[in-house]
This record gives sequence, structure tokens and C-alpha cells, in this order.
Amino acid sequence: MTVTGRLTRTLGARTRRVVYGESGPADIRRELGATSTVDLAHVVMLTESGLLPRDAAAALLRRITALRADGFRELYDLPAPRGLYLMYEGHLVAELGSEVGGKLHTGRSRNDIKATITALRLRAELTALLGELLRLQAVLLARARAHRGVVMPVYTHFQPAMPVSYGYYLAGIATALDRDVESLQQVLDQLDRCPLGAGAVAGTDLPIDPARTAGLLGFADGPLHATDAVAARDTMLRAVAAAASAAVTLSRLATDLQLWSTQEFGFVEFPERLVGGSSAMPQKRNAFLLEHVKAKAGLAVGAWTAAASAMKSTPFTNSIEVGTEAVAAGWPALAAVLDSVLLGQALVGGARPVPARMAERAREGFVTATVIANRLVARGVPFRTAHHVVGEAVREAVEAGATELAAIRLPDGTGADSAELPTLREVVDDHDRGGGPGECDRTVRVLRERLAGHCDRLAAQRARTAQGELRLAEAVAALTGPPVPATRAAAAGTDTDAGADANADGDGTESAP
Repeated sequence: MTVTGRLTRTLGARTRRVVYGESGPADIRRELGATSTVDLAHVVMLTESGLLPRDAAAALLRRITALRADGFRELYDLPAPRGLYLMYEGHLVAELGSEVGGKLHTGRSRNDIKATITALRLRAELTALLGELLRLQAVLLARARAHRGVVMPVYTHFQPAMPVSYGYYLAGIATALDRDVESLQQVLDQLDRCPLGAGAVAGTDLPIDPARTAGLLGFADGPLHATDAVAARDTMLRAVAAAASAAVTLSRLATDLQLWSTQEFGFVEFPERLVGGSSAMPQKRNAFLLEHVKAKAGLAVGAWTAAASAMKSTPFTNSIEVGTEAVAAGWPALAAVLDSVLLGQALVGGARPVPARMAERAREGFVTATVIANRLVARGVPFRTAHHVVGEAVREAVEAGATELAAIRLPDGTGADSAELPTLREVVDDHDRGGGPGECDRTVRVLRERLAGHCDRLAAQRARTAQGELRLAEAVAALTGPPVPATRAAAAGTDTDAGADANADGDGTESAP
């Protein structure tokens, strides 16, 4: 079977399965759904640019719209020896003839189509991921405010270090995630140029209007550089990197919560809806969802490594290693991170601190020692001297089997009895410098303001996408409807000269305004 003017054979069946896979109905709907969206915008642009007669455009748009409405059902069983796109285009040619279907590919290539589809999908997936991350931020900040007074020890090197609050800890996670949100938002902002119009690798000499196509697809503009548009997928790399960073942050949260929910710690409890039992051990109450959160970070990190490795040392032009293999590694990573975020929302919202146990461990861990030393410094004692005498007091208390400091003796004989030692709550509140727990309310306030800004940016992005969808729907409806009479077009101030330019084929039809 002749496939192109140059080639007369296709790949063998086994090789074809390796390269293109075996697409089921869901795969066909997903890929051709995005492809046909690009096609609708492209047909509108070709018609307005005078490269496609209106009657041919209307026929194409109606047929594509009908296929989309039926979920491409009639294509499910068609052979696709060179992939779904060429199978789909071949079907349009067979249905409409080469004079109509054969004009669809004017002024473009599979290269810029594929890059555009990747950008559309990445935009949608990042928008969804950002939306859920912002919901998680809201949950974290709400819990941070609610639990700002629940005192607990913070650990360094797995040893109790200083007193903080559970709310303050959650605000720290929110602070880290704020940077991940910002990174993902920046990646989304970089998806402002539509690759369509870049052609195979160097644009085209046909009078196309890439800016119009970009607008119909919700982008700000067309390609800045054609080779870059089809060669680069660094935006995908940055997206996976930012998503992986968020997943790593969540994995650290999950590690703490899993440790704190053990019987040995008893800091946090989860409701039954968030734990699992054991098939063999009746007593078990496993916070197993946290293990999913931890593992998904590894999937995201591995995906970035795989994608970057596939792109490394490839020529800077259209490349299968980059546009197909490397990109393919990114989608499961973004899905895994989204799942991790959804689990994080449930886990943070469902976790309940155990204040009595947290306070008990804070007292037993001598976590006020640094503050006691600092108070001695405020009385004129050199810090190193204060550090030494407080450390000595801790050692003596431990040797005596005590769990709290009783008195501090200075070398010159002055001291402070236990009644003068600060309480845990006082210590937490007094740490109001350097971003300490005493500043938790300010931290939450700043993060809530940033959260509102992130939400506004995401809403604006969604609005631009929706506006593009509306423009595209209106343009398609205008072309598939009856032609506008010349008198009405003139009365409306429409440039009817465009119709003459569009009729270079002499078919006697008008171009859409």
C-alpha cells in the first residue's frame, strides 16, 4: 500500500505495536480529542487567511465536530499503521475527498501539532495540579491556625530539640509548598506561546496567522522561534521538577506523621477512614496512606531523571527521544503527584494531635534548655558559660531520674530555682524572632495572602483558557452556519475583501469574516 509519495511500505505489525502501541477507545478519545481541537482552530485560521475555501472549511469542521461528538467511535477499529493522527486524517480524506480532507494539513507538520498537543495537555494538567495544591495549602493553614497552641517538641537528628506547636509545624510545610506552588505557576506562565505554526522545524512560507490560532487555543501568541518550538520540551522538565519538589515536601510530611502516629510517639491520631487493618494481626491500625504519599515522590523524581536522560545529548531539532519518549515519562509523574496531593488533603485534614502526649514528651525532652541558657545570657552570663551550666543541669537531672530541670547553678553561686523556669507555652510564645513559633500567626497571615494571590493567578489562567474555547466555538459556528450576506457584512463594518482573497480557487463562496 502506498503511504507517501516517497515510501511504499509501512512498519511491520510487531514493530508498529512497539512504536505506536495498541490504542484502545480511551487512548483514541484522549489523543484525537486534543488533535481535533487543534484542527478546529487550524481550519478557522486557514479560512481567515485565505488558504481554505469556506465550503471546504465548513465540511471539515462539521465532520470533525461529528467525530468528536461520538467519541471517535467509528475510528476504533480502523488500522493505524503510522499512528492515530494519520489514521484520523486519512479517514477525513476518505470521507471528504482530497480536495477537502487533503487540505487540512496545509501550513503545518506533525511536529508542531504534537508540540501543541503536549502544551495543551500540560497546561490542563498543571492547572488541575495547582488547583489541588492550593486546596492543600488552605487545609494546612486552617489547621495551623487551629493548632497553634498545641505545644510539641520539634526534633533534630531524631532527638527532641526545642518546643514549638503543631500548628507551627504545619505552617512550615505550607511555607515549603508555597515555593513549589510558585514554581509550578511559573511553568504554567511559560506555556504562553502556541507551537502551532512552527511547521516541521523552520516555520512556513505560506501566509498563515499563528497568532490567531494561538488565541483560539487560549495562548497569548504563536511561536517565537520555530526550531525551539518543536525541539524543546524543557517546560515539561521544569513541570516535573516542580511537581517532584512538591512531592518530596509531602513525603517529608508523611514521614513525620507516620512516625508521630506510632504507639511509641502517640502524637497524632487518624480516624478509621484513613487507616487500614491487617489480614493476619487483629490489633493493627496502619496509617498506610502515608506510605503511598512517600512512594509517589520517588516516582516523580525517577520520571524527571528518565525524561532528562532521554533528552540529554539529542540534537536541538525535532527528535523522537525528546518529543515522544521523554515526554511520555512526565505524564505518570504528574498523575502520581496529583494523587499524593489529594491524599495529603485528606491526611492533613483528618490528623488529630494529642496535646497531652505532645506536652509530656516536650517536658521529658528538656526542650526548654536553650531558652534557659538564653535567659542567663540576658542576665549577663556569657553564652558558652550558660550553655555549659544548663547542659550540666540536664545531665544531673537525667542521672537523678528526673524529667524536668529543678535549678540552675552558676559558677559564682547565683541560681534560679524551678519556679523561675519558663513554661512550655511561654517558651513557644517568646520565640517571636527569626520566624519562630511565636510568629506563627504572622506566618499564616503572610501565607494566606500569598495563597489568595496564587488563586487569582490560577483563576486568570483558567479564564484565558475558557476565553479561547469560547472564541473557537464561536468561530466554528460562524463557519459552519450560512454565509453572511454581503449587505449585512458591510452594514456590520466587516472587511469583505477577505472573501475575495479566500476565493482564489474561484469556487464562488465567501470567506468567513
